[in-house]
Amino acid sequence: MHDAVRVYEQLLNAWNNHDAEGFAALFADDGNVVGFDGSSMNGREEIAAELGRIFADHQTASYVAKLREVREVAPPLVLIRAVVGMVPTGRSGINPETNSIQHLLLSKQGGHFKIEVFQNTPAAYHGRPDLAEALTQELTEVLQADRGVVAGEG
Repeated sequence: MHDAVRVYEQLLNAWNNHDAEGFAALFADDGNVVGFDGSSMNGREEIAAELGRIFADHQTASYVAKLREVREVAPPLVLIRAVVGMVPTGRSGINPETNSIQHLLLSKQGGHFKIEVFQNTPAAYHGRPDLAEALTQELTEVLQADRGVVAGEG
């Protein structure tokens, strides 16, 4: 497994475990998050503080992910593209309304990958319910296999 993918797994695990500090620690000092709602968080401190508030005030759903691409853009930069679904607290299935596409750009710093940019965009597929249903089915299969972040084509 590529070291950058391990960082992505750690990111999702930190979210799923409501670990704001652990999530933020995976970013470069000036890393950036573009959230599902379009909000932006800049730098580790802001990421940790904002996620700390979110985790304190909301029962966040857990991520289920499938990799679409891991590509070395130019040493030491790696691009990760993935699709994700979310399982709401207390439920066992994916909420199709929160499926999204994730992009991460990571750089190697001091021998370790750090996230420079993490973007989470809703996979709404407006007017194309067949694509939305296919993505939900694909992510449900990942959830049922209980394999964490799964590599795959798509």
